[in-house]
Amino acid sequence: MDIKKDILWRVYLCFLCIVVLCVFVLGRAIYIQRAEGKFWIGMGDSLHLKYQPILAERGSIYSEDGNMLSTSIPIFDVFVDFAADGLREKQGKRFKDNVDSLSICLANLFADKTSSEYKKLLQQAYKESDRYFILKKKMTFDQYLQLRNFPLVRLGRNKSGFIIESKDKRINPYVLLANRTIGLSRQDVTKNVGLELTYDSLLRGTTGQRLMRYAAGTYMPVEGAELDPVNGKDIVTTLDTYIQDVTENALMNMMVGNNSVHGTAIVMETATGKIKAIANLGKQPDGTYLEDLNYGIGKKTEPGSVFKLATLMSLMEDKYVDLNTIVNCEGGIKSFSGLRIKDSHLGTYETTVKEAFAASSNVAFAKLASQYYGAQPQKFLDHLHKMRLDTLTGVEIIASSGFPLIKKLTSKSWSGTTIPYMAHGYEELVTPLNMLTLYNAVANNGKMMRPYLVNEIRDYGVTIQKFEPQVLDAQICSPQTVAMLKEAMLEVVESVHGTAHAIKDSVYKIAGKTGTAVTALDNKGYNKGAKIYQASFIGYFPAEAPRYTIAVVIQNSRESKLVYGAAVSGAVFKQISDKLYTRYLTSPTFNAAISKDTLVNNAIGLKNDVNTIFSYMRIPMADQATNGTWRNVQLAQNTATLSTTAIPQSNTNIMPSVVGMGLKDAVYVLENKGLKIAFQGKGKVISQDVLAGSNFIKGQKITLFLN
Repeated sequence: MDIKKDILWRVYLCFLCIVVLCVFVLGRAIYIQRAEGKFWIGMGDSLHLKYQPILAERGSIYSEDGNMLSTSIPIFDVFVDFAADGLREKQGKRFKDNVDSLSICLANLFADKTSSEYKKLLQQAYKESDRYFILKKKMTFDQYLQLRNFPLVRLGRNKSGFIIESKDKRINPYVLLANRTIGLSRQDVTKNVGLELTYDSLLRGTTGQRLMRYAAGTYMPVEGAELDPVNGKDIVTTLDTYIQDVTENALMNMMVGNNSVHGTAIVMETATGKIKAIANLGKQPDGTYLEDLNYGIGKKTEPGSVFKLATLMSLMEDKYVDLNTIVNCEGGIKSFSGLRIKDSHLGTYETTVKEAFAASSNVAFAKLASQYYGAQPQKFLDHLHKMRLDTLTGVEIIASSGFPLIKKLTSKSWSGTTIPYMAHGYEELVTPLNMLTLYNAVANNGKMMRPYLVNEIRDYGVTIQKFEPQVLDAQICSPQTVAMLKEAMLEVVESVHGTAHAIKDSVYKIAGKTGTAVTALDNKGYNKGAKIYQASFIGYFPAEAPRYTIAVVIQNSRESKLVYGAAVSGAVFKQISDKLYTRYLTSPTFNAAISKDTLVNNAIGLKNDVNTIFSYMRIPMADQATNGTWRNVQLAQNTATLSTTAIPQSNTNIMPSVVGMGLKDAVYVLENKGLKIAFQGKGKVISQDVLAGSNFIKGQKITLFLN
């Protein structure tokens, strides 16, 4: 009996333990389902569901004349899932039936491997069941259109295993054109520059998302669980592609020919402050030039003699001097607190302020500033502040290194030489755009405009925000001072003693100021072997009714043959102004000689071609010329009269006039002189954007206008 009871006790105990365990399991299941159900359901989903971002299409950047400066194009990465069920079913029959034809198509499309090499590559990846085999990266849209119709690929993702991922690639269709100003868009936004950085939030739009569920060995989109992206806005800049092209070519020609280190050229519309062009070039280790830094906006330097405009404006506003005030230049050398200031032209003594400005006398301006502001320097600094030379210009591009630096009285480096040195462009750091804004204010009769680069923002072609010209100061100085400053700047070019007299033009007038600043080479000091020169010219044209204001600043090297402002930057200014004057400020009309007979035709052509044409047409011809290969032709009343025309020899660098020629003859003449030709229109040449009689360099571009 004791044994039976012992056995029963053990059975009951086991049964009780099983019951307790079942109750615990059941209670735990109910607790998990009721209390923790949402948590574990979410955990399960997180292992099988994920959100995939859908990138928005980045907005484009346009020039004011409608050309696309920066845009996004789709590129495609192609992967293959060789473990896809549809590809491996029936022992891989689908793959084996298509691999030969697919390999041939891939070889023809990409031309980087033979068909047999592609076949071997695909078979190896299939054998290894590679789930994410990289077939091709950065495939173009045209290649994508062809690929999706290839054998196997056209069967779809589940049956072929082909996975095509689309990405956007940012391109600049004009490559170098304003590249640093437009900027580059990168995945790391902090590495963007230019307008791409400033307007990144508008350009990039809003990223969407798609819910993906893991099933059958791959992630598939969940239908209906998708948030569409919002595409970025488009930006229309103030840049003009023709002016930008002209500006960059002029700057490049000078820098390459003169072996310069870096340079910038900025063209501003005088009345509005719009930046129509900005070129920035820096020499690379291999000797080429690229837009590696925005020197016009983000590079502050000692400006040199172009700063004398600010000094002269201050002196005139305080009524200390006028254009006829006499100043003694003391032979071109004078010491201030033990430091000597010297003029590039020695031997000048008493002269007027107007002549001193035209000849760019350092001594004259150092003396005047020291005389009137030496004891009251804050008064001079207050003038510079009103001219905004110690303030960012307000242009949209972010350039922290471009903040100007004007010394303050509390500066540790302030000394007895500070005022006389500041007066002629040293001991202060400003950007070319700072100085251009001041010069533009004078050209604009004292009204200082904020320089700006963006006209409007568009969303699907509809303008949603427009930027208007903004006045920074309605009158930076009195009208009397403006008139005198304009006269002084005109003297710089018009006077035979002016530093920029070499760029004087007989057709239109230029006003401005040259500058040649001595710069320490690699911070080695200003000794003779370690100094280089920064050449500047800032001015406007036409002087009587300014349309454009231009700043050109170029840092030369020790190997540069030309170093002075007029010879370097002034020449670039002149090349730009000539083309803009011809394109925008003259009427491209061809005036035929006045004759009683209204049916008079004038042309220029080769003598032999003219003889052949008129002989074939049986038109009487009278050749009044005795020599030469070119003829002026006048056809009236069914009679042709030929006379001599002067075409400069091909071995000279004087630009000929091809007005009146047909395109064939014009191209023949200009290409023989080593010029590159572009043309617009049809018929005879009625205008050319490089003035006849001016000098040119081989390889220079000229645009012909036909009508």
